[in-house]
Amino acid sequence: MTICIEKLLRGPLKSAAPTAFSLGFILATISVGIADEPQNQKQLKNLNKIKHIIVIYQENWSFDSLYGQFPGADGLANSFDTIPQLDKTAVPAYSALIYQTPSPLTGSPLVPDPAFPSTPNGKLALISNNSLAWPLIPYDFTTYIPANSLTGYIVHRFYHEQLQIDNGALETKNGDMDKFVTWSDNPGLVLSYLDATNLPEGKLAQQYTLCDNFFHSAYGGSFLNHQWLVAAANPPWVTPIPTGWQSSYDSVKKILADNQLTFDGKYAVNTTQPLLAPFSPGTPIANRLLINNTNPSQPGYTPNIGNRLDDAGINWRWYSGGWNDALANNETANGELFQFHHQPFAYYTKYAPFLTAPTMDYSASSPPQLNPNTTGPSAHLQDEQNFFTDVAMGNLPPVAFIKPLGPNNEHPGYADVVTGQKHVAALVAAVQNSKIWKDCVIIITYDENGGRWDHVVPPVRSDGWGVGTRVPAIIVSPFVKHGAIDNTEYETVSILKLIEHRFQLAPLSSRDADPKIHDLTNALGGLESEQDDD
Repeated sequence: MTICIEKLLRGPLKSAAPTAFSLGFILATISVGIADEPQNQKQLKNLNKIKHIIVIYQENWSFDSLYGQFPGADGLANSFDTIPQLDKTAVPAYSALIYQTPSPLTGSPLVPDPAFPSTPNGKLALISNNSLAWPLIPYDFTTYIPANSLTGYIVHRFYHEQLQIDNGALETKNGDMDKFVTWSDNPGLVLSYLDATNLPEGKLAQQYTLCDNFFHSAYGGSFLNHQWLVAAANPPWVTPIPTGWQSSYDSVKKILADNQLTFDGKYAVNTTQPLLAPFSPGTPIANRLLINNTNPSQPGYTPNIGNRLDDAGINWRWYSGGWNDALANNETANGELFQFHHQPFAYYTKYAPFLTAPTMDYSASSPPQLNPNTTGPSAHLQDEQNFFTDVAMGNLPPVAFIKPLGPNNEHPGYADVVTGQKHVAALVAAVQNSKIWKDCVIIITYDENGGRWDHVVPPVRSDGWGVGTRVPAIIVSPFVKHGAIDNTEYETVSILKLIEHRFQLAPLSSRDADPKIHDLTNALGGLESEQDDD
């Protein structure tokens, strides 16, 4: 179902500032009024008219934490059934609820954030009366701090999220979405949100199509979900297992060690650095990952979408903010907030930029040996600045991924939402002002939820790897219905399926081969049905 939001935004909600207690009634009333409104959207019948697919991949927000108040979307108005959170410190565990919001934390190690007032017993205080604790309900953190402020980091790891969703994968299911606060290291921020409706990306959502039923494909954090964006699979670990890297969970004592590898040590699921690419300073070779996508006869062979596009003769690029600096000096790049584990193609044998693995940190005085086949002006992996040049010159390849540098990626803890959204708007504007705008689809989405709660219960896939929490997705294109909300169930792998469908490529795994996984074409319309030459 697709919902038109244009007239909703003309109504009183646009200028209203409802309290958390009145929000449910206001939005629920709106939702009832538009749920069955007839739509005139055309289904896309000829994908060949799309000449460019552009993916902008941002960081770490759930849908409700940014667009829970977006008019007409499935947001906070519908959240009350999944707000209650279980207390694992109760005896027995989970036999009681948490009733007050803990004080938000910040820094490393985490300490109470002085920007948020606390009650004497360490709870988030009401702004109007610091002696009273905020109940455990969603709250707008801009009540306390400006929208462009930095907030604390929240744990968002592979096994943590399975427990938080409470889907029965690791222990007996108690309910739905009822352990996010329970298993967080920063529980006071888990139910916090920022209304992004009128921020730059929110304005794009108003003008084009917002998908309000889009989930990140794999449980956990950025490293793994970047791999699913390009390969629809978990990266195998085929070298000796470093000490302390296997995960474990004691379901009786409720002790979780959510480490780099799965319980059996066969797959990397939490942040792991690449072997033959820029890596976080100080990471030894034995703790770095190389994924085989060149030799099917060797262990761990995992093809990615780059393989499929190369085999079909279709050009593509991954544009990363700070990439050139990262190739030259990993310590400098680290200081610029370059995120080494956000570069999924760089882990693969076919696209890794280094010929040999550096044994120590590197700089201009001791540079790594670059692979001439995977670096330089014609390489698939490029600096984000080249995206702007390629768009302006009409040289953008048919498939482009964009990964902004840390300060521009919206990741809580080291980046703010406002700066990142302005950057995304600049990327989109560059395309809109170019010749390729007339035939492109831009997909703006987030790698995962960043540990923040969302009220919609994710589906469970049979492969056991996901899906994770609902995240925002905005489709900007001349081919989408303007001012619409698409309720179709999607996930990160839906982006791969769109690329595969458009260019007639074989699927990469059982997930993208699954006919039940939609490929985003439901959100596209306005094309004629006549055959069109590619």
